[in-house]
Amino acid sequence: MNKLLIAAIVGTLATTSVFVSADAFAATTTESTTKAKRPAPARRIVKRSPKAETAAAAKTDPIPEGATKWSCKDGLAFYLKGDMKRDAIVTVNWAKKDYKLPRQDTTTGADRFHDSPSGMDLVVIPNKAMLFSDKYESRLADECVTAEMATGANAPTQAEALKQNPLIKPEQ
Repeated sequence: MNKLLIAAIVGTLATTSVFVSADAFAATTTESTTKAKRPAPARRIVKRSPKAETAAAAKTDPIPEGATKWSCKDGLAFYLKGDMKRDAIVTVNWAKKDYKLPRQDTTTGADRFHDSPSGMDLVVIPNKAMLFSDKYESRLADECVTAEMATGANAPTQAEALKQNPLIKPEQ
């Protein structure tokens, strides 16, 4: 019993002296360091969506003259300059930055414009356009339409132009 009592007293004294010496050490350290410099404020880590990253990282380019506005779902929009019916390269202004997108061949009849270095990919089908980013592996904008398409017209694509050409007869 005496051994147990002595062990408890020694244990209590040992932990008390450690806390006292730690508090004394902290007090002397704080006095010397607060005069020299202040601690840096804590930084918050904020995750950004790919859309926000694209907007934040991009330099500001003016909207190209003669560009057509494509309004998209979620209040997004991009501007397209060029004739999708015939041009090999179109300019897309997204997040205040211009991207030159060369035409890509497709077997589906959709118009696709893709730039590998920037990762921007525009796919246009008769009733909407979609803007993708290879860099972020995501869809940046969906259900994009021009003012004419909103009233019921089809997209101004190469495939639509071929369908409406009277010299080209559909295969039977």
